[in-house]
Amino acid sequence: MPDQLQVLLLVTIVVAVTFDFTNGFHDTANAIATSVSTRALRPHQAVILSAVLNLVGAVVTVYFFHAKVSNTIAKLLAFKIGLVVIIAALLGAIAWNLLTWYAGLPSSSTHAFIGGLLGAGTAASGGLAAIQWSVVGSVLLGLVTSPPVGFLAAAIFMTLIYLTLRRARPAPLNRIFRYLQVLTAAFVSYSHGSNDAQKTMAAISLALVAAGALPKFEVPLWVVVLSAAAIAFGTYAGGWRIIRTLGWRIYKLEPATGMGAQLMGATVIQAATQLGIPVSTTHVITGSVMGAAAPRRLSAIRWGVGANIVAAWLVTIPAAALIAWIAYAILHTAKVG
Repeated sequence: MPDQLQVLLLVTIVVAVTFDFTNGFHDTANAIATSVSTRALRPHQAVILSAVLNLVGAVVTVYFFHAKVSNTIAKLLAFKIGLVVIIAALLGAIAWNLLTWYAGLPSSSTHAFIGGLLGAGTAASGGLAAIQWSVVGSVLLGLVTSPPVGFLAAAIFMTLIYLTLRRARPAPLNRIFRYLQVLTAAFVSYSHGSNDAQKTMAAISLALVAAGALPKFEVPLWVVVLSAAAIAFGTYAGGWRIIRTLGWRIYKLEPATGMGAQLMGATVIQAATQLGIPVSTTHVITGSVMGAAAPRRLSAIRWGVGANIVAAWLVTIPAAALIAWIAYAILHTAKVG
C-alpha cells in the first residue's frame, strides 16, 4: 500500500473514531435522561453504567449476531466508495452532531451519517444514480416508523401498568420502579451500542476495502472493539444539554413512566438491530417518552419542544448531506487522496 494511501486510511479511521465519540456523547441522553430525571440514578452512576453497557452491546451483538446494520449501511451507494467520500460523509455527520448538541436538540447520529454518505456520494459521482434507492427507502422506512412504534408500545405498556396497579400505594411502587429503571437504563445502553456503533464499524470497514486492506466488506474484530470503545468513551463524556431536553423539558417523568419509556424504546431498537435496520436511538426513545406520558395526560406533554425536535429530525439528512457535499468538494479540489 503506497505511503499516501496509508496516511489517508489512518486519517479516515481517526475521523471515524471522532464521529463515534460525538455519537456517544450526543446520545448519552437516550439511555440515562429518564433515570437521572427521576433520581433512580445519580448522573455519574448513570453515565458509567451507560458507557459500560454501550461497549458490551456493540461487541456482543456483532460477535454473536453479525454486523447486520453495518452491512445495510455499506449498501447505500452503488459504486465502490473511496476514502475521500468516507471522510467527507463523516465530517458532515460530525458537524451536524456538534451543531445539534450545542442547541440541545436530540437529533439523530444515524440520520446524520446516512445523510453524509448520500451527500458525499452524490458529489463524487456527479448525480443521484449512485444511490441505491431501494436500500435507502428501506432504511428511511425504519427511521420514520420506529418513533411511532416506540410511542405506541410505551403508551400501551403504561396503560396496562396503570390498570393493573391502580389501587397500589404510590410510595412503594415508586421505589420498585426506580430499581427497575436501573435495569432498563442498562438495556437502553446495551441496545444503543448494539445498533449505533455499527455505523462507525461500517465506515472503517468501507475504508479498509477502499484502501485494499480488505478484499471484501466485512467487519474485523479490532474494528468492532475500536468502535465500541470510542462510543463508550463518548458516552462517558456525557451530553448534558440533551439530557435536560429529554429528561425534563418534554415531560416531567415519574419512575413508572421513565421505566416504561426505556423498556419499550430498547425493545424496539433491539428488534431493528436483529433485522439489520439502522434506526435512530434518539428518535425511538423520544417517541417512547411521549408515549409513556400519553395515557396519563396528553396536555402534560410539551408539544412545542417535541415540534422543535421533529424539525431537527426533518432537516438532519439534507443538512448533513449538504455539509458532506461541500466537504467533498473542498477535499477533491485540494486533491486529497
